[in-house]
Amino acid sequence: MSNLKEANYSSGEKFFSKGELGANYSPEMTKFSVWSPENNEVNLVLYDEADAVHSQGEIIPMKKDKAGVWSTTVKGDLKNKFYHYRVTRDNEEFYAVDPYAKGLSQNGAKGVILDLKETDPEGWSNDQRPELKRIEDSVIYEMHVRDFSISANSGMEYKGKYLAFTEEGTTVLGNDIKTGIDHLKELGVTHIHLLPIFDFGSVDEAADDEYNWGYDPVNYNAPEGSYSTNSTDPVARVKELKSMVQSLHKNGIRVVMDVVYNHTYTTETSNFGKLAPKHYYRYKSDGEVSNGSGCGNEVASDNPMVRKFIVDSVKYWANEYHIDGFRFDLMALHDKETMKMVAKELRDIDPSILIYGEPWMADYSPLPFDEQLRKGEQRGMGVGVFNDDLRDAVKGSTRGEDRGYATGRISNIDEVKEGIVGGINSFADNPQESINYVSAHDDLTLWDKIDKSNVVDSQEDKVKMNNLCNAIVLTSQGIPFLHGGVEFLRTKYGVANSYSSSDKINQIEWEKKVDNYDTFLYYKGLIKLRKEHPAFRMDSAKDIKDNLEFLETLDGVIAYTLKNNANGDSWRDIVVAFNPHHEAKKVELPKGGKWNVVVKENKAGVESVEVVEGKEVLVPKISTMVLYSNKA
Repeated sequence: MSNLKEANYSSGEKFFSKGELGANYSPEMTKFSVWSPENNEVNLVLYDEADAVHSQGEIIPMKKDKAGVWSTTVKGDLKNKFYHYRVTRDNEEFYAVDPYAKGLSQNGAKGVILDLKETDPEGWSNDQRPELKRIEDSVIYEMHVRDFSISANSGMEYKGKYLAFTEEGTTVLGNDIKTGIDHLKELGVTHIHLLPIFDFGSVDEAADDEYNWGYDPVNYNAPEGSYSTNSTDPVARVKELKSMVQSLHKNGIRVVMDVVYNHTYTTETSNFGKLAPKHYYRYKSDGEVSNGSGCGNEVASDNPMVRKFIVDSVKYWANEYHIDGFRFDLMALHDKETMKMVAKELRDIDPSILIYGEPWMADYSPLPFDEQLRKGEQRGMGVGVFNDDLRDAVKGSTRGEDRGYATGRISNIDEVKEGIVGGINSFADNPQESINYVSAHDDLTLWDKIDKSNVVDSQEDKVKMNNLCNAIVLTSQGIPFLHGGVEFLRTKYGVANSYSSSDKINQIEWEKKVDNYDTFLYYKGLIKLRKEHPAFRMDSAKDIKDNLEFLETLDGVIAYTLKNNANGDSWRDIVVAFNPHHEAKKVELPKGGKWNVVVKENKAGVESVEVVEGKEVLVPKISTMVLYSNKA
């Protein structure tokens, strides 16, 4: 292949086309269009079989327009045919899969021409997104498709597959404790955020025992085959993913797709690298491919045709698969103009579609700093960012032995307070823009982090710390995000970067829900409190400033009041107090009279667990207390 180091990055402006790309099928004909502006020749190659070699393909010439789009129309019904684009450049030939391919052969080796109507499960046309009145109503739960069901104790038949999310009535093996989709409903989350479900290159779809998180994009617009019951059937993976979405929707849960447009699994041998390497990738001044992703390359989102691809792709997933939200990996590598267009086009489809991402990158990028979508640059765009300031302030760094506010280091108190108000004094215009969390698939689980940083503490106190961490998240303004399994003390046995570790390390061990059922009930109660009381879900900085007031406290205790029926809440005044100490602490209440306690120690919800009277309350050690008063 030609040396990419010799290529100079081009903006690609002169090669822009608004036209529809990909294989656009009808029973009468299929039109093929692919953008490959600087290659000498591009031909369509059609195959009857998935394993056909190149010489067995039918070669059909394509014509190029001024924008660099090669096109041809083939008459007749090509449904379920396989295809490549044969690219000629500098006397070399490359066979590329269509970047817009909607169907794939096993391991994404060839594109497949699908009749998408045949991929719809029964009732798909009636599928509806679950109601979400406001973005702030979201409670996100992060999960990997395989992790969710692969455990021998999951009670699910379709272990490691999309269809596990369609199984209802499942329980922990030998127990009546709910697992799977019934667990999600019981917990009360509104969104499940799935790690990559597009086709990725780090596992062999022909094997059933390989593992990867999937941040290795190969084909962006078709589902990963290893999660299908039959990776050799191009229709099955599409229908089964749709069935998963349909089932989650039926059960009141929206679906967020983790998208990784910032890099591709390979560079020269990728579809982008074969079709238009000078345009799809960014280059440093010395001609080397830039590696802002830390994964070998970075995609040039600021090229108009690459921007078009990203926007077209998310729209396709939102329309064809009814996806309800998108989480952007290493979002700082995407220029702000691209993300503005993403937000506009998705919100035109449905204003409630959730858009958020990581406001950082892994390494240097030649994308100008003022174009990078870093934290604070998302203001007013309708895009949320992960609040890593709150994460680190609450629990300490993601892998080290240091501590955070909830685990013994109260000097982080000001950063925690800024997280509680949704970052509106630092990086956010409104609380929608702050994704509040303390743990995710990356790095140590919350339990493993606490175990590492608090080795001398008792098991009981570590559980209290776990609960305190996410009590802060679930009562803060903004959008809460939970790492799946944290509600019953998920462990990865100290493995931080478990992207390719075994199922034993990564799987959801559903029996832990049995062992830690009180912790699960605590999380369930906090989510119920949040969902039923809009004071925790204010939608503007003004409302927060008008209705959330921090109280005077001693010894690093945090306490605040949500006052005057904030955001239309039925409770007139709410007090939230966090005590990170190993002994109980007193908190002065803003007024006397009777206060109903709804969160105390390991109890949480909306029902009163006790009534206190007066202007003072004793908050137990390493815990959260929530009280309300309806007295004027």
